[in-house]
Order: sequence, then C-alpha cells, then structure tokens
Amino acid sequence: MNIIEILKQDYQRFPVNQTYSIYAEDVYFQDPLNKFRGVNRYKQMINFMQTWFLNIKMDLHDIQHLGDKIKTEWTLSWNTPVPWKPRISISGWSELGFNSDGLIVSHIDYWHCSPLDVIKQHFFQINH
Repeated sequence: MNIIEILKQDYQRFPVNQTYSIYAEDVYFQDPLNKFRGVNRYKQMINFMQTWFLNIKMDLHDIQHLGDKIKTEWTLSWNTPVPWKPRISISGWSELGFNSDGLIVSHIDYWHCSPLDVIKQHFFQINH
C-alpha cells in the first residue's frame, strides 16, 4: 500500500490505530501549540486527544504529493469534555516531509484560525 492510501486510512479512523511505522523515530512535529521531536511524543499527543476529547473526527479534504512533500487539507473537530460539551472545529493543512527511506521526518500543521479562535469556540457559537 502506498503512503497516500495509508494516510487516507489514518485520517478516516483518527485518532484510533494510526500507522506510526510510516514516521521516522526522530520525526519533527509542529503545530500552533506544540513543537517536539520523536514518534513517541507524537503517540503521546494522539493518546492525550483520544483520552480527553469526545467524538473526534478528522475530515480529509485533499491530499497531494508535491515533489518530496505530501500536503493534506483537513478539518479536525471534537467535543470538549466541559459541562456544555461545545463542538470545536479547526481547519488547516499539514506538510509532511520524507527521508530517503520514505519515512516521514517532518509533520507540520498549519491552522486557518488562531489558537485564540479555538478558545473562543468554547464560549461562543462561531459560524464557519
């Protein structure tokens, strides 16, 4: 199975049963809130989400192989476990870089909103 198909399947079942074997041991991960190295830290972040967030859904809108990178467009949504359980939504894109072995060495997420916009969604209904 090629990397695009693996990623499509991972997005569909996110955050469950992710294919961590496609990542290099020292993969670099970055999003607007986190920056770290290592596939184990990446697993911990996914586990945290799976443990604390409710009804997580990752919608993949587009995936493209662009030279030595893969770019994905997505929307991540979940309910936060506070009494009113607001539905939170972040749309953005990821850029995945590869090494010569075909493993992902960098996974950088960009958001179409600010971290403050995400916090606001917990208190105000925001129409996208």
